Amino acid sequence: MTVMKDPAAATCPIRHPLDLGPDGVNRPGLYLNELYHEIREAYGVVPVVRANGTDAKLVTRYEDVKAALRDPLLSREKALPFDDVSGLEGTILGLDGAAHAAVRGLVKDHFTPRAIEARRTEIERCAAAQLQVMIGRGAPADLLADFALPFALELICDLLGLPEADRADFHRWSEAFLSHSNLSQEEAEASLFAMYGYLAGLLQQRRGAPAGDLLSQIAVNGAHLPEHQLVMLPIALIVGGWETSASSIGTFTQVLLTHPYGGYDSAYRYLVDHPDDLVGAITELERMFSTTAADAMPRYVTADTTLPSGTHLSEGELVISSVNAANYDPRAFADPHTMNFARFARAATDTDIERHLSFGYGIHHCIGRHLGHGEVVAAIGLLLRELPTLRLTVATEDIPRKIGHAVGGPTHLPVAWS
Repeated sequence: MTVMKDPAAATCPIRHPLDLGPDGVNRPGLYLNELYHEIREAYGVVPVVRANGTDAKLVTRYEDVKAALRDPLLSREKALPFDDVSGLEGTILGLDGAAHAAVRGLVKDHFTPRAIEARRTEIERCAAAQLQVMIGRGAPADLLADFALPFALELICDLLGLPEADRADFHRWSEAFLSHSNLSQEEAEASLFAMYGYLAGLLQQRRGAPAGDLLSQIAVNGAHLPEHQLVMLPIALIVGGWETSASSIGTFTQVLLTHPYGGYDSAYRYLVDHPDDLVGAITELERMFSTTAADAMPRYVTADTTLPSGTHLSEGELVISSVNAANYDPRAFADPHTMNFARFARAATDTDIERHLSFGYGIHHCIGRHLGHGEVVAAIGLLLRELPTLRLTVATEDIPRKIGHAVGGPTHLPVAWS
C-alpha cells in the first residue's frame, strides 16, 4: 500500500504496526518503513487499525508529536487497556499527574546529566571489563551476548544494588517481559510475577537495612506509596535501562560498520580517525535508528483538543505518536535522511540531546536518557579505541532482528577483529 498514490488513505484505516506480517507478528527492519515518510508528508495524521482490533490516529509530524506527548489531555494511564505491552500499570510508563510525579521523584536525581557525569568513570570501567572478557574469549564473537547485554545489565544492576548472584534471573525475566508476541500471555505474566515477587522481598529487606544504593532509597523514601507502584519502579528501570541500551549499542555498531561516511568506506573507520565526532555521531544515530518502542505506547484523549497542524482529536480516541517518523520530519531536520555527525554539534548538553524525540517528550520522557546515551558513547568509544579493525562476519542483511518485541534491534551481531 502506498499512501501517496491512494487519496483514500487519509480516511481509510491503515493496519498498525506498519511492519505487521500476515501471521500477526511485527517485523521492523533496520530502516524505518517508507510508509511512515509517505504518511508524514502526505497527511501528517491518519487513522489506523491496530493489531488488537482497536482504532487509533497515527501522528507523524514533529510539532504534532511533541504536542501530543506533552498535552495533559492525552492520558497514558487511560490508554493502558489498549497497550501492546502488558504489565505497565503502576509504573512511570503508565501513570499520569501526581502519581507519576511521586514515583518519578524517588529516582530522578540519580539520572540527571550531573549525576551521570559523576558516574562516567564507573560506566567506562564497567564497559572496559566486559570488553576484555569478550576479547579474551577470542573472535568470532557475538557483540550483543558477549559485550553489550552483560555490560548494560551489570551497570543498571550496580546502580540499583542488586545482588550479583541473582542478575542472570533478571536477564531471563526481562526478556520475557519485553516480548509481546513470541511468548504466551501466561509465560510473560509468569516472568513478571517472578520478578515482582523477588523485588518486593528485596525492597522490604532494604527498608529495614538500607545499603546506600538506589534500591534502598526507593524502599525508604517510597514507603508511603502503594507497594505495586514501588515494586514496578525498579522493574521499569531494569527493563528499560538494560535492553534499550544494549540494543542501541548493537544497532549503532551495525550501522557504523556498514555505512560509508566522510570519504571512508565505513562510518566506523571514520570515527576511529575522528574520535572527537563520537558524541555527535551517537546522537545522530539515536535520531535515525532509535530502538525504543516508539509506537507502542498510545495515549487516550480525555477531552477534545487540536494539534498544531490543525488536526482535531476527539475525546475517547487513541493517539499513537510516532517519534521515529517525527525524527525524519524535514520541517525539523534539514536533509533528514542523510547521516550528519555535525547535526548535534553540542550533543553533550541536555538541550541538544532532546532535539530529537527518541527519548520521548513531556512528563513521560525517558528518565534514563542521559544514562543510556552515556552508556552507548562509552561502549562504542571503547570499541573504536580497542578494536579499530572490528568487522561483521556476516552480511548486514543476514543479521537476525527481533520480531514481536517492544525494543528493536538485532538478536545477534557476529563480529571479528584482527
